[in-house]
Amino acid sequence: MAKQGSIFLNLLNLAPKKLDNIISFLDDPDLIFTASRKELRAIASLYPKDIEEIVSKRESGALEEELKSIERKNIKVIDLFDDDYPELLRQISFPPLVLYVKGKSQVLNKPLFAMVGTRMPTKYGIAMAQEFSHNLSMLGFVIVSGLARGIDTASHRGAIKKGETIAVLGSGLLNIYPRENTNLAEKISEQGAVLSEFPLYASPRRENFPRRNRIVSGLSCGVLIVEAAARSGALITAHLALEQNREVFALAGRVDSPVSKGAHILIKEGAKLVDSIEDILEELNISFEKETNPSCAAKQK
Repeated sequence: MAKQGSIFLNLLNLAPKKLDNIISFLDDPDLIFTASRKELRAIASLYPKDIEEIVSKRESGALEEELKSIERKNIKVIDLFDDDYPELLRQISFPPLVLYVKGKSQVLNKPLFAMVGTRMPTKYGIAMAQEFSHNLSMLGFVIVSGLARGIDTASHRGAIKKGETIAVLGSGLLNIYPRENTNLAEKISEQGAVLSEFPLYASPRRENFPRRNRIVSGLSCGVLIVEAAARSGALITAHLALEQNREVFALAGRVDSPVSKGAHILIKEGAKLVDSIEDILEELNISFEKETNPSCAAKQK
């Protein structure tokens, strides 16, 4: 279980860098409950309004309510100090202080592979997302995606036919977005896990989704872009993956299709062109014929 200080800090409306500065200064997040205003003023990047938010939140009872909801809904909370925290995610810049997990938390430490794409895919894109996710999950990968409409949804559905998948949210676990995927999220939690860095009832704010995307790529040893427009959240995930030293793959599509433009841009930038799962296994240097319990790690620079 995460430290209560970590859960409390995560309730604050602070950027990951500010949370990192607080943890670095305090050493133990539970010290946030006794830190004076003078001590808080010594923490780099904290503004007076941030300090006042910390002080007022300590007196608000918000932590107690969050802890009650965590227990009532049987949600596991992992923080950076926990041995169960995913090692690949720990390596990224400003990793999430806290992960809320509903489902089988052990899947976080299996070989993870991300699949993302447009919310408005073609029939071809949906079919390919389901086929690749199903086949990769049958080999032993846990498929990671963002529960969004379109390619994300197709990727989750393909994986849970026989395998496991992880849905990473841009909202709290008790505020599923989009609403139409509420039942899918429940099925995912039964066969894999639904997770979020945001407090349980957090709204799906626009700024949450790039933060969500860094987790999708950060958890995974590789990312496959199935279909994406030239300006797309999927491309943000791909570029985050490159920054995190992960492998990026792209599925080629029709040259006259707007939802193929993003994948083609990535291929021109050096992403691995994929037309079969063998292309992915070869690039990741994994042979499932020889390894019954394969692992994957970030590539070495």
